[in-house]
Amino acid sequence: MSEGDLLYELKQGSAWMIINRETRGNAINLEIINQFIRSLDLAEADEEVRVVCITGSGDRVFCSGADLATSFSGQDYVDGARKYATLLKKMAAFPKPLVARVNGNCLAGGLGLMLSCDMVYAREGAKFGTPEVNVGLFPMMIGALIFRNCLRKKALEMIYTGNMISAVEAENMGLITRALPPEQFESAVDVFDPHAEKEADQTGPAPGVELPIQALPAVEAKATDDVIPVHQRQKRRKLAQIKLAIAVGIKDQRLGRGPKAGLQG
Repeated sequence: MSEGDLLYELKQGSAWMIINRETRGNAINLEIINQFIRSLDLAEADEEVRVVCITGSGDRVFCSGADLATSFSGQDYVDGARKYATLLKKMAAFPKPLVARVNGNCLAGGLGLMLSCDMVYAREGAKFGTPEVNVGLFPMMIGALIFRNCLRKKALEMIYTGNMISAVEAENMGLITRALPPEQFESAVDVFDPHAEKEADQTGPAPGVELPIQALPAVEAKATDDVIPVHQRQKRRKLAQIKLAIAVGIKDQRLGRGPKAGLQG
């Protein structure tokens, strides 16, 4: 299905949302934000969708932020800012795993879109940054997301200087999950496809200490209890349990334990 400048495609249990504005740096406007919200509603309601992948068209830019040339001025700016905040909140509370496939540069508001995902896989060569300082602005809309994911001093250096950072630097400071060479990047999100065959399933787990997947919600809760207000902890734990159930279902399908295992009950 295609709706304007945002493509929505279903691929074997995955819903793909593709910003289709390559000639404009995959910049987003008010209409694309509305399309994202509608597409997330579709993905949430579809029982066959187990994971949502977000990416940009082409191989140069994931998302360059707001399209300042055609929107986000006057009342459109106010409406766009409010809708953008609504989108980020919706993504934060989304009950299925969100994966960002960063195929190129990610800037400004695109960074907020990326950081609202649960996992981020970027192609080596992609650059990240908050260029708002170059026009005398501070990235207020995505500041909380940046500081929640990154080391504070590294984040401030990126924000105050406006310098672009590499995918490897972004991984080291916690901005993304992993930076991958091109040959690995193309299949990076296959791990979330329950129909994909993986060598790891035949060769067994890598050596080292491994926590059972069921322990993850408790670990996450313990790690965040000191920084998240009490009234938000219960909601976050519930979301962690839901996403865990979906992840278990995907893993069990790959291991041949039956459809939608981990989601029953």
